[in-house]
Amino acid sequence: MEESISFGSLRKRYDIKEADINTFSPLTFAYIGDSVFDVIIRSIVVARGNTPVSKMHNACSRIVCAASQAEILDAITDELLEEEADMVRRGRNAKPKNNAKNATQEDYRNATAFETLIGYLYMKGQNDRLNDLVMSGLKKTGKI
Repeated sequence: MEESISFGSLRKRYDIKEADINTFSPLTFAYIGDSVFDVIIRSIVVARGNTPVSKMHNACSRIVCAASQAEILDAITDELLEEEADMVRRGRNAKPKNNAKNATQEDYRNATAFETLIGYLYMKGQNDRLNDLVMSGLKKTGKI
């Protein structure tokens, strides 16, 4: 039986205590959302075939960067439910301690908002919705 990696399945397997995610800061969601998005993109790139790691890394880096994430968020904004749009606003307004590297401040804030959305959906166990939005954004931006 196939088991997907979800927060719920990890919580059960590793006996992680349940927490009220409504108390989490947007930057906490962005922290996990960054990794979740990275795993999705790496999985897509690896599934395309055995290629040198440097080429896979470069392909992933072009998508998992602030400018690209900001572009994906812009492409899916009209698809967001009210709750999701609120989470995006919270993520965009968060004040990360890091400064943007290789990105404009606007792209960095929008990328943080995108990662916040991804992390929020992941933590809520809404993996189908998360994947639908990511796939839509990737298709609309021509990234896949």
